[in-house]
Amino acid sequence: MWVRDARAEDVGALAEIFWRAVREGAAPCYSDAERAAWAPDRPDAAAWARRLDGLQTVVAEEGCPRGFMSLRADDGYLDLAFVDPEWRGRGVADRLYAVLEGRARARRLPRLTTHASRMARGFFLRHDWLVMSAQTVQRGAVPLARFEMEKWLVPASDAFQGDAAGIG
Repeated sequence: MWVRDARAEDVGALAEIFWRAVREGAAPCYSDAERAAWAPDRPDAAAWARRLDGLQTVVAEEGCPRGFMSLRADDGYLDLAFVDPEWRGRGVADRLYAVLEGRARARRLPRLTTHASRMARGFFLRHDWLVMSAQTVQRGAVPLARFEMEKWLVPASDAFQGDAAGIG
């Protein structure tokens, strides 16, 4: 398995991974109603291309895409993280995350942030992220649990000192 940047021809496969990860893979953590509210319709390639626009997306490939993660490069927000349910537990997410964290460190981003699902919270905790708050978002009439999380890539005190040093 290797990790590479997403290409335009991947969008259909990535839309399908998202759909299956939510509708099938999230079943241990979310009810049928919650999963249907989260992903009510199977996204088409054009809609998914718009969703990925402006994000730095990496793809884990083994014959075809098996998972992907997306980062907003300007502020370090990890926006999307999905793995084909049949490939869970094989290190796909770990490999994707290692690439994105490495790129964030190379750009000297001070921290990464995300809104993690119940399904993803454990993954991020294993990678030294902190839960900042538990939240509920509404998708139609259905409330969905999520967690605001962050990971400092440099000690927070260093990030603030750097900001203060640039002032004045």
